[in-house]
Amino acid sequence: MTDADGKLRHFHVSFFATVMGTAGLALAWLRAHEVLAMPRAAGLALAGVSALVFVAVALAYGLKLLRHREAVLAELHHPIKLSFFPAFSISLVLLAMTALSVSMPLARVLWLAGASLHLVLTLYVLTQWIFQPHFNVHHSTPAWFIPVVGNILVPIAAVPLGYVEAGWFFFSIGLVFWLVLKVLVFNRFIFHDPLPARLLPTMFILVAPPAVGFIAYLQLNGGELNDFARVLFFIAAFLVLLLLAQFRRFAGSAFFLSWWAYSFPLAAFAIAAQVYYAHTGGGFFLAVAWAALLLATGVIAGLALKTLQVVLDGSVFQPD
Repeated sequence: MTDADGKLRHFHVSFFATVMGTAGLALAWLRAHEVLAMPRAAGLALAGVSALVFVAVALAYGLKLLRHREAVLAELHHPIKLSFFPAFSISLVLLAMTALSVSMPLARVLWLAGASLHLVLTLYVLTQWIFQPHFNVHHSTPAWFIPVVGNILVPIAAVPLGYVEAGWFFFSIGLVFWLVLKVLVFNRFIFHDPLPARLLPTMFILVAPPAVGFIAYLQLNGGELNDFARVLFFIAAFLVLLLLAQFRRFAGSAFFLSWWAYSFPLAAFAIAAQVYYAHTGGGFFLAVAWAALLLATGVIAGLALKTLQVVLDGSVFQPD
């Protein structure tokens, strides 16, 4: 086996998290154009970068499927890696959202492909969870939220594209299963062994469902900031505070691809903070919006540089 072929075998499905992070940041900066008067070009440039990252990752993983089908099947049946496959369909939905302000036909095609595939993957993942014989409590991690986050995300583009009822369908799935999985994951946190160091960053995924749910719910209910919307936003804000308070625990771990779990949740909260400020005004929420945007930008820029480094030196292409 050549060195290049060996790297391809260990091109993990979790690479799609890089697309989620870059696309999420693009959406945060596109929102900053509307709310914070930032240049639209910044968001469009990041959208272009996220599209290029998606193409590169999809082509590499597609090549892995052709040459190392057994390795892909092993990931598809892995109790933790399984949850990263819906990151592919989520990436399509996120790209559809970035395309909304550029080309509605393109956004529609991307959304239809992403939403349809995500429904199929959600059904597959839930079937594996229900009927599998080999999962145990130590396999439950915040990564299990990824399929759920995707469902809550779908309505954000569904509404402007005219698929309101479909939006409510996906939102309902995501909201209910978010609550179920949150109980299961916190049970693991409290009563079982702590997460291993390489999975600690996945705790940030806890932020994504309420942050994305806040944005999606406002889309679905016509933009009214009611009490339920406030609850979703402040749950996300509290989880950000809770996790930032654990900074030392996260800072001491070595770099893994799992660090990209910081990216999309922080970008989602940056968007939610801007939306909340746009509805309420006030200097405090303006400061929160800016802080969240700058934090997400700094973290994702750092992740991109570190990932480029480990890709070039080949250290990321290792068996688990």
